[in-house]
Amino acid sequence: MKLLITFLLSLFLFSNSNFLPVNGTYQARNYIVMDAYTNEVLEGKDINRSYSVASISKIMTAIIALESDRLFNVIVVDDIIKTIEGSSLYLSIGDQITIIDLVYGLLLRSGNDAAVLIAKNISGNIDSFVMEMNQKAKEIGMKNTIFNNPSGLDIFDEGNISSCYDMALLMSYCLENKIFCQIINTKTYKSPLKGTWINKNKLLKQYEYCLGGKTGYTKKARRTLINCAQKDSQSLIVVTFDCGADFSFHKFLFEKYFNEYNYIVFLNQGKNYIDEYVIYSKKQIGIRISKKKELKGIKKYYINPLTSQLKITFIFDDGKIIDGGIYDNVQFSS
Repeated sequence: MKLLITFLLSLFLFSNSNFLPVNGTYQARNYIVMDAYTNEVLEGKDINRSYSVASISKIMTAIIALESDRLFNVIVVDDIIKTIEGSSLYLSIGDQITIIDLVYGLLLRSGNDAAVLIAKNISGNIDSFVMEMNQKAKEIGMKNTIFNNPSGLDIFDEGNISSCYDMALLMSYCLENKIFCQIINTKTYKSPLKGTWINKNKLLKQYEYCLGGKTGYTKKARRTLINCAQKDSQSLIVVTFDCGADFSFHKFLFEKYFNEYNYIVFLNQGKNYIDEYVIYSKKQIGIRISKKKELKGIKKYYINPLTSQLKITFIFDDGKIIDGGIYDNVQFSS
């Protein structure tokens, strides 16, 4: 009986190894915590060093599909799927499926067949789609990124090379797309062809504030993971490269900032009415303040309509000032 108990305990620890830190600490080759609204880097390690990022690069494939005018087109699966390696939706030649269903399969099940079919049917061929991926990366500001394929595989080429910072920027951009947010937040999806797809991102079920993300793994990249979580007014992005306890580490980092900081909102996404001004902001803007500090003070807005710049500060009752930065992505009217 003692042997059986020991065996069951060992099995439990092994099956939950992705949720346990090593020796009480978390080991990640690279990681970043980024404010999803302002793109402020809150914490990180080697955030600009680039490596193969495996399947988390599929979020770029997804956003290009979601921004196209072909999202609800029905495509016929052809023999290109014979070239697919790795994770798959197990589609068959002759199957008919919409692009949006392929995006669900891409983000929930990490289907490499979905990635290739999306690329071919959006851009006509794989090379043209990869060019679109790199052009979009340039537009977003991903300076340490090179995409070589739509799937993230690094068997036949170098794979998709990026940094934690660049992938967090990409995630921040993708979160502006409502359909993308809906898909990554989906725990299970009824496929029109292949039964029910269960989201591989365990954190979506394990952590109530998780909005979703994407998992990745290759032998070269090791484990990669990207997630967004939101609590109250805070929305954070965490990216990790080569972290064995990555789901647990993501939760730890989210909780660290949710529990230790308050977030004072200065501008909500969309229209804001400040004094005689109507201010439009693409993203929520605010200041993060330690919960150790009593929130007694006033918000200050410094508006320059000639340069379309906004500076925000919080002035505490004791005179201390926290500078929230200068923002260019705002529009003013009076």
